[in-house]
Amino acid sequence: MKEIAIQSRSRCEMIDITAAVQKAAGEENILSGIGVVYTLHTTAAVTINENADPDVRRDILAALERAVPLVADYRHAEGNSAAHVKSSLVGVSEMVIVENGRLVLGTWQSLFFCEFDGPRSRKVLVKFIT
Repeated sequence: MKEIAIQSRSRCEMIDITAAVQKAAGEENILSGIGVVYTLHTTAAVTINENADPDVRRDILAALERAVPLVADYRHAEGNSAAHVKSSLVGVSEMVIVENGRLVLGTWQSLFFCEFDGPRSRKVLVKFIT
């Protein structure tokens, strides 16, 4: 298992972690298998989506903000209930196929760490199954 350290800079952002996951596959000498990309944080998520146009990331974050606003009738006293809900909606893990030592992603796809309660120091775990 590999650990990827992430430093978010905003309350909500999507950070491209594709290169870091690819590097982990290389370090583990994975030629063919499945990589599970997982975060231990309850106010963050992992997803695969388009990376060619940065407006896609902004649109996703804006849609999540409209669906789950920062301020609402939440009971959780810590003040980050919206981040917990967004984490559950997006999900804390993704699986990606590895073939010939490379992550199998579509032309426009990248792996993203989604920060919903930043800025913070975070981590993502990657486990390869061969």
